[in-house]
Amino acid sequence: MTHLEAETADQPECWGRAAALAAARGDLLPVNGERVAVVGCGTSLFMAQAYAALRESHGLGETDAFAASEFPRGRRYDQVVALTRSGTTTEVLDLLAGLRGAVRTLAVTADPRTPVASAADALAVLDFADERSVVQTRFATSALTFLRAGLGLHDAGVERDARRALAEPLPEGLAPASQFTFLGSGWTVGLAHEAALKMREATRSWTESYPAMEYRHGPISIADRSTVTWMFGPAPAGLPEQVTATGARWIESTLDPLASLVSVHRLAAAVAAERGLDPDRPRNLTRSVILADG
Repeated sequence: MTHLEAETADQPECWGRAAALAAARGDLLPVNGERVAVVGCGTSLFMAQAYAALRESHGLGETDAFAASEFPRGRRYDQVVALTRSGTTTEVLDLLAGLRGAVRTLAVTADPRTPVASAADALAVLDFADERSVVQTRFATSALTFLRAGLGLHDAGVERDARRALAEPLPEGLAPASQFTFLGSGWTVGLAHEAALKMREATRSWTESYPAMEYRHGPISIADRSTVTWMFGPAPAGLPEQVTATGARWIESTLDPLASLVSVHRLAAAVAAERGLDPDRPRNLTRSVILADG
């Protein structure tokens, strides 16, 4: 069994622990009404996007998400939340250092023995969700669960759906697909971006991701019998029929969208195995991007 498969399989347990941590350490999290920015790189950026959309759409405060390297230094926030599995990513550490004393910062990490521990004002440690695979699965979804639970938007039903996602058979016949497109709406756009990244990293597939309503505005032109379109959350009216009419495979789940992401993790591992790839060590990737000084 690959690390990716093992780390995918225990996500429901990790989510339960992340929710418990949010209940115990809610004092770390943004207060309702505060203006918040959430930052990360790669997978963490997409989890930041999902959280920002959730928080703002529920009227809990203006919330922005940025790649750490693109943070607008002149903009005022009450708190900046940084997501970093490794605690060593250069762009995140540089940003936190630059914000020291100007705004309250929280880092959500898997490893408290790294430089992020001294770079941020506060630390939320999800060491139970740390990973050996370069490809992130359980840390990313556990970090989002921690933040989601802090908004009061996580319950045991989400974990039950994750167990269903682990137990149910995957859709058949997807491995030969020439291209995968993932769609979302609102907070699930971030999940769609993350699903596309997972399939790209682990299987070297051609993948794309979009807000669902944008799919008709050009991207649907590549849909045919060799492609797969996967929807996170409810689809816009008429879109499934329009995609199916192209001959493309349409996939839509009734599970909680975060649990549906677990299905994509399983799919990535299965397709990687069928293609003879090692999903734990994708080419050209490392666990953390650490840039040389200067």
